[in-house]
Amino acid sequence: MTSCHLPEPQSVWRMHGICALLLIVTFASTGCSVKKFAISKLADSLASQSTSSFATDDDPELIGDALPFALKLMEGLLDQVPQHRGLLFATSSGFTQYGYVWVQQPADEVEQKDVAQARQMRLRARNLYLRARDYGIRGLEVKHQGFGTQLRRDPKSAVLVARKKDVPLLYWTAVSWGAAISVSKDDADLVADQPIVEALVDRSLQLDPDFDQGAIHGFLITYESARQGAKGDFAVRSREHFDRQVALTEGNLASPFVALAETVSVSKQDRSEFESLLKRALAIDPNPKPEWRLNNIVMQRRARWLLSREDDLFLSDSSEVQNAVNQ
Repeated sequence: MTSCHLPEPQSVWRMHGICALLLIVTFASTGCSVKKFAISKLADSLASQSTSSFATDDDPELIGDALPFALKLMEGLLDQVPQHRGLLFATSSGFTQYGYVWVQQPADEVEQKDVAQARQMRLRARNLYLRARDYGIRGLEVKHQGFGTQLRRDPKSAVLVARKKDVPLLYWTAVSWGAAISVSKDDADLVADQPIVEALVDRSLQLDPDFDQGAIHGFLITYESARQGAKGDFAVRSREHFDRQVALTEGNLASPFVALAETVSVSKQDRSEFESLLKRALAIDPNPKPEWRLNNIVMQRRARWLLSREDDLFLSDSSEVQNAVNQ
């Protein structure tokens, strides 16, 4: 997906969990205002650290085991401080990333062996994405009352109220919603929401095109292939977004290489480009940029898996390749 920027070390979350339990016990018998203040402070801490501690880890399985606890802790806090914008952002982005890395990607990998299991896993991923979407909308509604309702009525007009400070929530709402659509081709109502996704991501790009070292461009590398009513070859637009994100990350992030290979190279049946892009992704050292370490490790795993399926993704006969490209 997205080139989704991945969520981050378990010790931080364990500490927060203990703190949360202590605070609940300590303030259970005190006044509501004091209790709410303590919970709000804990929410501030969780929101501020949710995108920094996991990302530096080098063990995806460990993080995958830790994330559900962290996410449920954040949901529990949101019951107490439902309009905590930072926590709504962290919960939305966290559920999106968990759904993509630890549910959707494994579904892709297991599909050849067990189609039914892959289908169930994608259904779970969709539910996680929709949960993330709803938290994103809630976060936007803290500053823009009725935003979700207006978004469904007239997406392009609704997003005009958003400002640059709203971009993180706009982005993760778009990514989660788009991811839900990508695994729900049999759900006509959900697929019909695609113009909403486009309105959200296009407004994000307009307000802050270089947000989070090109995260929006990373999402659009893949999304341009599904954009409705766009003129011209989607691959041209995808490559422009690829070039921008690679420039912003100085070639140290694997995800744009994987996204372009998986989306454009396969569609165009360009096997040599596919191999070149994935080898470039695998050549990246995850350590010089610790803030992208987990992201790179996960996407390099995706690159290896894609290379293992190369013969299934590309037609061997040249006439077949030309026919596929022309269709």
